[in-house]
Amino acid sequence: MAVPPQLKAVQHHYRTALEHDTRDPAIAYYCRLYAMQTGMKLDSKTPECRKFLVKLMDQLEKMKQELSNNESISQEIVGNAHIENYALKMFLYADNEDRSGRFHKNMIKSFYTSSLLFDVLSVFGELSEENIQHRKYARWKATYIHNCLKNGETPQAGPIGMEGEAYDDEFGTEAGGPSHASLGPPEPQPSSSVDLAAQGPASMPPPNYNTIQVPPGSHAPANTPADLPHPAEPVKPVPVPRNVPVGDPLPLNIKQQGDVRLTPEDFTQAQKYCKYAGSALQYEDVPTAIQNLQKALKLLTTGKE
Repeated sequence: MAVPPQLKAVQHHYRTALEHDTRDPAIAYYCRLYAMQTGMKLDSKTPECRKFLVKLMDQLEKMKQELSNNESISQEIVGNAHIENYALKMFLYADNEDRSGRFHKNMIKSFYTSSLLFDVLSVFGELSEENIQHRKYARWKATYIHNCLKNGETPQAGPIGMEGEAYDDEFGTEAGGPSHASLGPPEPQPSSSVDLAAQGPASMPPPNYNTIQVPPGSHAPANTPADLPHPAEPVKPVPVPRNVPVGDPLPLNIKQQGDVRLTPEDFTQAQKYCKYAGSALQYEDVPTAIQNLQKALKLLTTGKE
């Protein structure tokens, strides 16, 4: 079904849902949920919007019933971890390709889709500052590289100062529109030019992405979107040696230290760490799984993170 013009801000989130219906139903479900929740705030009164949103609600209800055994959908904690892990995997894959000077449509779409999934994380609550910065950087990088290639220019690899980029309908919102599905005022769009040197200092410097360490195994997920606007060669991820991180050795017989009294919040946090570990294992990311399990064990045995 077509997205009404009034709900254009969520059309790419809805398109991402369609792309993942068979690849990853949990991604498809939460993208629809985000589109529905945001669409309700944008326009739920005009007939065409109301019709679209009602159909979206019906789809969500049907998916929830059919996928009742999928923990990512039945348990929000698992779903949150799954979406965040997936978004970060796509971001790190695209960032690694960018830093290596490998500019192609799969990489651009991975950047852009990761930014959409950071939007989707808001269905679970307020985004962390880190994820807000990842979202802004990923969307800007995707647009900058896309515009460079479209204009026959060579993009500058790696982190550089962010300037406003005008999106076009090929993969973003129209020039002058909001840079993401926010209900606040749109960010300034000074120019669609990609000649960054002529644009002066960046209006908002990015976080220090030179400090980002791509963890072992963080290549493109097996279901990285590949259906681009034009045919493209599939990207073959380069295997990375997996070095298990060195952590504090844990005793074989783990016991609580002293009179440790855990709060309900402690149990919830420990459960989150375990879910994050399980989600990491879905991508065979052993180091991340171990780190989260160690955090859970430390919290449960000492009462401290």
